[in-house]
Amino acid sequence: MHTLILNAAPSGPRCQAALTALKLPNLRRLLSLLSPTPVVRGSATDLTPVHEHLLAASQALVSAEDTADGLIPWAANDASQRGLTAIPSLDPLGGWAWITPCHWRTQSDHVHMDDPLALALTPHDADSLFRDMQPYFAEDSITLYASHVGLRHSHWLAHGRVFAGLPTASLERVAGQVVDPWMPRQPQAQSLRRLQNEMQMLLYTHPINDARAGFRLPSVNAFWVSGTGALPDTLPDTLPDTLPDALPNAQTTPPPAPHTMECHVRKALQLPDQHDDALGWAQAWEALDSTTLAHELQRQEQGQRVHITLCGTDTAQTFTLQPLNTWQRLLRRLNPPQVADILKTL
Repeated sequence: MHTLILNAAPSGPRCQAALTALKLPNLRRLLSLLSPTPVVRGSATDLTPVHEHLLAASQALVSAEDTADGLIPWAANDASQRGLTAIPSLDPLGGWAWITPCHWRTQSDHVHMDDPLALALTPHDADSLFRDMQPYFAEDSITLYASHVGLRHSHWLAHGRVFAGLPTASLERVAGQVVDPWMPRQPQAQSLRRLQNEMQMLLYTHPINDARAGFRLPSVNAFWVSGTGALPDTLPDTLPDTLPDALPNAQTTPPPAPHTMECHVRKALQLPDQHDDALGWAQAWEALDSTTLAHELQRQEQGQRVHITLCGTDTAQTFTLQPLNTWQRLLRRLNPPQVADILKTL
């Protein structure tokens, strides 16, 4: 099993000051047993955060050497697991994307996106928005597909030629940030910018937003495109028998996924790090150590395969069991790795 811990190294000064006081005995023990792999570095301007590259590689969605920025095929993989990529009538020149309803706040010199999860859309609200937005997307030859039950509040699948080969920024890059630097500017994205304006006009007076205003809830006034990219040829498409024609809201039974390493992403440190909440970040780290990492240590001591990846803002390092010679074992015993020193390098 592969465990990715996001925001393991903090970005804010208060959390950084709390780093040396962390008490993480299980992580310390794991680092004394496991060996580091080369550090993976990204950039703050990358469309895809470094941890998403690692997660995609662990799921065989891209090769470990593939560095195509903004083209991790999350949406295509989602569609494949639902059997949608094998629909006979599907445009072979089209690509897949996630469409996430969101709230934009327009300022004098920029546009800011609130975290879409803060919308807390009910299934009823999401279905109503999906139904009314769908025809506008269809006019631009984009087919919307309803999400899995339980995910309606977060995103929808979309298929169209405009998404083929179009790099897009991960939602994690944009949520809570200024939108402008992350907008796709390629000529093929021009229709998406026009569609964005049409949706803002449609949603301005939408009954769902009127009802949300009565409860002082933020409106849905925009959408974000992400998850674009093509699946590697090694992932075959399958078509479940239960697929009813090519209806955009078809719910299907996912086909079996290819054999990959099970990967768990831990995001408990993310929110306190974003707010530079030193106490909350330290408490979240120590809770992770006493639960997730205690379990991983137990698995390691039982001889099971363990991978731990510690992710900073744009840097990550994976630790796994590797054979050591006598001299290496002696050095590690005399000079065991220090948690704080390792986290400071991320």
